[in-house]
Amino acid sequence: MNTKTIKALFQSILMIGFLLSVNSCFDTAKKSDNKDAKTTLFPSDVIPFMDEWSILCGDGTSFKNLVNVDHKDFFYVSNEGKTNWVVYKTPNSGITSRTSNNTRTELGQKQHWIPETGGKLTGILKVMHVSTSGDARVAASYSVVVGQIHSDEGHENEPLKIFYKKFPGHKKGSVFWNYEINTEGDNSKRWDYSTAVWGNDMSVIGATASSYPPEPKEGIELGEEFSYEVNVYEGIMYLTFKSEGHETKKFTKNLLKSEFATYSDIPKQILTLYAAIGRDGIERENGYAGEIQYFKQGAYNQTNGKIPEENIVWNTGSETYNGDIAKQYANGCYAEVWFKQATVGAGTSPN
Repeated sequence: MNTKTIKALFQSILMIGFLLSVNSCFDTAKKSDNKDAKTTLFPSDVIPFMDEWSILCGDGTSFKNLVNVDHKDFFYVSNEGKTNWVVYKTPNSGITSRTSNNTRTELGQKQHWIPETGGKLTGILKVMHVSTSGDARVAASYSVVVGQIHSDEGHENEPLKIFYKKFPGHKKGSVFWNYEINTEGDNSKRWDYSTAVWGNDMSVIGATASSYPPEPKEGIELGEEFSYEVNVYEGIMYLTFKSEGHETKKFTKNLLKSEFATYSDIPKQILTLYAAIGRDGIERENGYAGEIQYFKQGAYNQTNGKIPEENIVWNTGSETYNGDIAKQYANGCYAEVWFKQATVGAGTSPN
């Protein structure tokens, strides 16, 4: 092989090597770009059940498909150390659903079911903020609902609402759950019966608009994790609540047979709390039997700007800054709930 041939061959080898090197760098850059793009996480990356839900946000924005979707300042991912959380945030006043006066950034389950068929919802969460504006005499003040069962027919009432509530100045708040009767006849007489999990039930209120009851000794702090499991199986609702350092609490409720079908069945809690607004209805004997239901999860803010004297149980008179969401966020007039894990599916036989 002569010198010219060797030189040409050597140059060819160098050129091939250069081209391979450039291509390799391009691929590396491409992979790096993709990796950088993926650092923006969506809620569906954190909790992969988002294809099972739609959402309504506190500014009235709704999404039917939640895969690779977020909404700035309402529904997004926040990182805390090694843990990613899905954030649900909503002001005291915004745009809400046709059946409520209260704003929400809340998932609504696409799959519907009846109590006889059942379903299961779980969540591991922490409440980061509740409105600091309200009226202490009003049971709904300073609270947010973090999970629900909602009826999709009849009166469209709620056999379950899981609440967190904390009065201003208190370190600890209360977790409780409410059962709303499926009213016999006129639904204007409906009411919620409240059961304490940790801390107090909903009926513990202040003597005046600005005086608060004693802080609950066994309550849950803002930013403290807890979990719930809602398991409806063959018409029975099984509830389990857990939090490190607190006693695990379990409850059962028959959704097919009412405990409140006669006036004498109405609990004293109801006759006291709802007396001012005249709600003393009874429930149909078969409760929610055969009625279509679905789960909800997120932040359903229970505070609003409505006048307390017109409904001393639900109208909290909270500050709303005429609906200015930025001002509400800046002045503590909002609810914010973080979830790190959640599941939804079929009801299962209880252990």
